[in-house]
Amino acid sequence: MKTSFELIAMGAVLAVSCATHAQVLRWASQGDLQTLDPYSQNELFTNSINGQVYETLVTRDQHMKLVPALATEWKQVSPTQWRMTLRQNVKFHDGQIFSADDVVFSIERARNKASAIRVYAAALGAVSKIDPFTVEFSLPQFNPIFLEQLALIQIMSKAWCAEHDAVTPQDFKGGEMKYTTLHANGTGPYLVVSRQPDVKTTFRRNPNWWGTFEGNVHEVVYTPIKSDPTRTAALLSGELDLVLDPPPQDMERLRAASDIKVVDGAENRVIFIGMDQGRDELLYGSVKGRNPFKDVRVRKALYQSVDIETLRTTVMRGQARPTGAMSPSPLGIYNDPALEQRLPFDLKRARSLMAEAGYPEGFGVTLDCPNNRYINDERICIALAGMWAQIGLKVNVLAQPRAQYLAKVEKLDVSMYLLGWGGAITDAEVTLTPVLRSRGENGIGYYNFGDYKDAKLDELAAASSAEQDPVRREQLIKAAFREHNEQVHHIPLHRQVIPWAMRSRVEVVHRPDNWLEWRWVSIR
Repeated sequence: MKTSFELIAMGAVLAVSCATHAQVLRWASQGDLQTLDPYSQNELFTNSINGQVYETLVTRDQHMKLVPALATEWKQVSPTQWRMTLRQNVKFHDGQIFSADDVVFSIERARNKASAIRVYAAALGAVSKIDPFTVEFSLPQFNPIFLEQLALIQIMSKAWCAEHDAVTPQDFKGGEMKYTTLHANGTGPYLVVSRQPDVKTTFRRNPNWWGTFEGNVHEVVYTPIKSDPTRTAALLSGELDLVLDPPPQDMERLRAASDIKVVDGAENRVIFIGMDQGRDELLYGSVKGRNPFKDVRVRKALYQSVDIETLRTTVMRGQARPTGAMSPSPLGIYNDPALEQRLPFDLKRARSLMAEAGYPEGFGVTLDCPNNRYINDERICIALAGMWAQIGLKVNVLAQPRAQYLAKVEKLDVSMYLLGWGGAITDAEVTLTPVLRSRGENGIGYYNFGDYKDAKLDELAAASSAEQDPVRREQLIKAAFREHNEQVHHIPLHRQVIPWAMRSRVEVVHRPDNWLEWRWVSIR
């Protein structure tokens, strides 16, 4: 006997075969999504695919504006209290009715210690059920971006998670596997038909979705293709409809192809280098008994030996906008040019700083790097290794697929690493609290994989998180970023410029969070 979930999937298949203009979207990127558990990983690509299956209470439209989704309206009752009215007659993919119980469960599940988004869930405060379609959030303090953080929590079914022993999120960094790793049950416009990790994942339109489709895509086939030449060849031959990350070295060829079009856009994402500043001795370094990265002079030396213009032109082929700010968007630092300014490329000064710090001959260290997550990520790391060799560093580049890399870096099993940070929210809060603050409870500083401690930065950032006066908040945020830059806790490189390449018959909406929304895609 077929389950209700299987019957819904069969109905979606029938809908595709009967629709006059039903289309299949075949697309690719260099790496696969990490998991179907929406709280297990906080990685944009994974979030964006899960976001086609799961929904949030509020979401973003084509112009990044916050609009109703599973909540139809909301009211800020007081500075620390929000009341949300939930959408009625919404069903999960297995046929169960969505209600306030699912919202309360989801927020609590997202706060679990295994959740990679617990810092956002914790900022939402305590959620309580008023009635089956009303919930109330009581915050521990004023939150200037409550609605934006709410838009990050995808809602799950309480009953379905309980049925499949998934009340808590998958512990990704611990290597745990749960039912939610390979299966999903949301309320969203698409449902999962089959999942073969690192091979192919197929989705079909949800025939019972409450919303309106603006595109004509009924089936979506996602195929991860690591090889740059293979992705490009598949698009040019017509095997693929869209490539999310066309290789920079192939862009001229793709732009010249008559049946291919390229849609460009700057992404809200900063690419940077982090360094272990917590341990007394590096896990993967040649220096014994001390940690060179604890010395700000060493960190500055590495920064000033980065030839950022060569990275931009030669490695990134122009698909980068260099920055000195640890902010995914200039908006996060109020477009302050002083915070955007980089330390100058100066090898003489860099060598002098290394000698002052006691490392005139340099030292050896391993640089961990993903090889299928960001544009030319492995090539960036190799280029940096060459640049740092000029000041004596002997860098071993360890490049791995994103799944292995992320599990390693989340366990702080690194001495030096390349990472990217960004998404839909441009406010500084979503960088300061999870990335730049010292590691603490409820996900604070979780992505501070260098494990540095900076009391001054912590005080400024924490104050900005609860400041109601916008002028005072701007001052606090800028001061926190200035402190970070003075201490060189990270080495910012650039913000990515993202082109999507597709067959000329494909119409998409290219948002600055690099989020491909399938319900907006049309194929002629």
